[in-house]
Amino acid sequence: MRPRLFVTREIPAKGLELLREHFRVEVWPEKREIPRDLLLEKVKDADALVTMLSERIDGEVFDAAPRLRIVANYAVGYDNIDVREATRRGIYVTNTPDVLTDATADFAWALLLATARRLVEGDSFVRSGEWKKQGVAWHPLMLLGRDVYGKTIGVVGFGRIGQAVARRAKGFGMKILYNARSRKPEAEKELGAEFRPLDELLMESDFVVLAVPLTEETYHMINEERLKLMKPNAVLVNIARGKVVDTGALVRALREGWIAGAGLDVFEEEPYYNEDLFGLKNVVLAPHIGSASYGAREGMAELVARNLISFKMGEVPPTLVNREVLEVRKPGF
Repeated sequence: MRPRLFVTREIPAKGLELLREHFRVEVWPEKREIPRDLLLEKVKDADALVTMLSERIDGEVFDAAPRLRIVANYAVGYDNIDVREATRRGIYVTNTPDVLTDATADFAWALLLATARRLVEGDSFVRSGEWKKQGVAWHPLMLLGRDVYGKTIGVVGFGRIGQAVARRAKGFGMKILYNARSRKPEAEKELGAEFRPLDELLMESDFVVLAVPLTEETYHMINEERLKLMKPNAVLVNIARGKVVDTGALVRALREGWIAGAGLDVFEEEPYYNEDLFGLKNVVLAPHIGSASYGAREGMAELVARNLISFKMGEVPPTLVNREVLEVRKPGF
């Protein structure tokens, strides 16, 4: 009998088609996040689980799912999963890197440019009728924004996505600075990027893009002290995780002019509403859609399927996160 797979949200059809050839698949059909109590009920007889980054997969879930052998996260990040506990129990954890790198880097630049050039403000100015009401077709001082070409960009986190962001910066003739846990000599050579300690990077950069995973070390990495290090005409872009930035400090920074603006795709809680933050004009907001292109989301679904099918065939999944689990249990059901 084929293993039972529970999928916590509908994913692109191509991935589901591949999975249905190998698993008995049940999909939570609603757009809203599956309620916690229902998730615990659904995993009771699941051999495998496909989950989203918004679901907390921890010891409670593992206790409710005695047959569970693999969790395939439909995301590149996996801070929603207690990986250490999964490994202890012999449960494999996979993610979906690479396939969403370019889409996410593109979106970082969409946020950067929209914030720098006040695109959302301009859109509102036109749609609201205010442009027509003012009766001025063009004015030398209307909606002035920040220059991008030839400026300095600082990328915090220099993995696949961070390097892809920097690669695009070359086309804008920018000086590229980066910060990471370790130096990246090959990337430095390819991109002409220069390593900087974080505080120095913040002081030198006109644009700062955050592309780090959420860890104990990166939680509130960008706080009041570090926001005050940035230039008053600088722009902060966060495509990492919301909790990398102290939201209260960011609101003060934007309101009091410590920095010029911010582009945010992620928030400390999701879904999210913050009247103080959302009422500011110098911030561009998006609902965590950095990877939301047809190509990226389909690629993620196919990679989820490849990971699960490989495991079923007794092979090591292509993007296994917790390789230590190989010492606990061999792949396969």
